[in-house]
Order: sequence, then C-alpha cells, then structure tokens
Amino acid sequence: MTETSPVPPLVFMPPQSSRTEAPAPSATPLPPVSQKPISTQNPPDIKATKTPQFTLPKLRLEIRDLNHDGSDVFLSAVVASKALAESVRSVLSLLYRSPDSPTTTVPPTRSVTLILRPMDGVAYTTGSDLDSDHKEIHFSLDYINGIAASRKKEEIMGVLTHEMVHCYQYNAYGTCPGGLIEGIADWVRLNANLSPPHWKKEASGNWDAGYQHTGYFLQYLEDRFGAGTVRRMNEKLRIVRYEEKRFWTELIGRPVEQLWGDYAKAVGKEFKTEDDEGVLVEKEDASTPREAATSATKNELL
Repeated sequence: MTETSPVPPLVFMPPQSSRTEAPAPSATPLPPVSQKPISTQNPPDIKATKTPQFTLPKLRLEIRDLNHDGSDVFLSAVVASKALAESVRSVLSLLYRSPDSPTTTVPPTRSVTLILRPMDGVAYTTGSDLDSDHKEIHFSLDYINGIAASRKKEEIMGVLTHEMVHCYQYNAYGTCPGGLIEGIADWVRLNANLSPPHWKKEASGNWDAGYQHTGYFLQYLEDRFGAGTVRRMNEKLRIVRYEEKRFWTELIGRPVEQLWGDYAKAVGKEFKTEDDEGVLVEKEDASTPREAATSATKNELL
C-alpha cells in the first residue's frame, strides 16, 4: 500500500490580480447628508440685490379738513404712502444716476410732508419752519375736488410728481430762472408718463415761459443731445450760479436762443399746418424765434 505524502500547511498569500484582468471598479462613497433643513424659499434675485436704491425721506400726510369733499377724492384715488414714495422714486431716477455713482449728489431732503388743505391755486412746495431740509407740499383740496372723474389718479400723481421735483432739484444758488425750474419739473412729469391730455408742444414766446412750454423744449434737447442732458443740467445748477450765455454754451455748446430757434423749426416741421405757420423761424434768423402771428393763436397755445 502506497503511503501518501502529507499535505503541506496552507500559507496565507494576498490575492493577486491576473495580468489579463482589469481591477474591479470601486464605488465612490456618497457625501454625508447635511443636517440643515432645506429652505423652501425662492433664491434671492441677484440683479435686484445688486441694484442700489435711493433712500426715501420720511414721508408724512396732513389733511387739514377731513370733511372737505376733496379729502374723500384724494383718499379714494390713491394710497398716500405709495403715491408719495412713487413720486420720489420717479424724480430721483430721472434727475440722478444710481446712488453709488460718483456724479450723484442728491440734496439732503430729510422729510416731505404733503399737506392737503382748502386754498386757491393748485399746489406749491416750500421748506418747513424747521429748516429747508424738511419740505412741505401744499395741495389744494378745492382743486382735487374739481378734477374730472376719469383723471383723478393721474392728475393727483402728476401734480405730486411735479411738486416733488422742487424737493430735489438744484437752482444755481437761487439764480436759476423760475421758468427753467418749472420746466424741469414738468419735464420729469412728462417722462413719468403723467402729462395731461391738454399739453402740447409749441414754440411761441420765450423758451423760459416755464411748465410744459419749457418742459417739451428740454425733451427736445434730451432727444437731440442724448439721454442725461437734463440730468447734467441739474448737476450744473448745483455747482454754478446761472449766467445764461455761459451756462448754455458750457452745457451744450451753443446759446439758448439758437437752441430755441432750432426747436421752433423742429416743432414747425412736426406739426406743419396753415394755422401754425406763424411760429416757424426763418432759416436766416434761426437764433430768434418769431412771435405767434396773432394774439388769439398765442393765447390758444398757452
């Protein structure tokens, strides 16, 4: 009987891969689960957070006669807090660049109080008894009560926006013509899409007659010489005293009489009819606008 050789004890050897076999892939471990609760809110609007906003002043409303019918008209036509804030934003966005711009110097208006009271006229703006950094807008309840039903909100917002300009515009240390001051205010109202239907372009009389008469002239300059022209004008009124010839030639490069003549011709081309031929300016005398042919035509335009 043949004896078998004893089986040698097993020797531990680490497993080796065959040269012809690729190593088995190993799974990448998953990251640990966050213990923080998942937010259900929408992500922030990056564009909105990066756009600086002008700081609003303290806004106040004072109604001196709640029994006046105009008070009911005002309170039913607009929400006072929103109306005042909207008018401030319109003014600041049109007269100034963003608040972080080095060219932006907003007047230090700390508060604006809207005072509704019975009075003649429409509205006016003044500094308060405290100091000129606190403004008051006085708005006639009688005028508000007489606004056509179809235009109550638009007219109230238009007047508020016009008056709010006076809280934030510069006046060349008190030397700026009143017509230019009022023209800038109506230019802002025009660009806030709050112009009333009876407004129209016309070029009779003087350029600084004020209100929409001058407001449309300023819009012509804005269109002709580029967006920001009126903004630069307001900035210039911040730093210099008003001397007409120097002011306009430094700002635009030509005297205002020539610009007004150019505007008169542009208006004539835009609305050329037999009735308005009298406000056109002859080519050889473009620096001096001609008065309207008749006083009746002039009164109609004004």
